[in-house]
Amino acid sequence: MPFSSKPINPSPLHSRLKRNPALFGVPFLLIIIGASFGLQTFTQTRYDLQDQKVKQMSSEQALGLDRKKKKFDIREEYYKLSAAGEQDWEPKRIARPDDFPELGVPPTEPPVKP
Repeated sequence: MPFSSKPINPSPLHSRLKRNPALFGVPFLLIIIGASFGLQTFTQTRYDLQDQKVKQMSSEQALGLDRKKKKFDIREEYYKLSAAGEQDWEPKRIARPDDFPELGVPPTEPPVKP
C-alpha cells in the first residue's frame, strides 16, 4: 500500500493554506508591490544624479570646448618627436627612489621580505 499524502497531525496553518492558497499569495504580492513603491525614491535619486552629470557635459559642449580640441594621432606625435630629435637637446637622468632597483643591473642586496 503506498504512503498517503495526508500528515498525521496537520497544523491549522497548513490546513488553512490548503483550503485557501490566497492566504499565502496575497501578502507576498503586497510585500513585493510595497517594496517597489518604497524603493522608488532611491531609484529616482539615482536617475536625477545621472541626469545632472549629463547636463554638466552638455554645458561644456555648449561652450565649444570640444570643437577646439584636436584628435590625438599617434603618427603625428611620432613625426613631431622625430623632428625634435634634430634639435640641440640633452637627455637628463632623473634620480630614482632609494628602494627602486636600477634596470639591467643586478641588485647588490637581497630583497627585504616584510
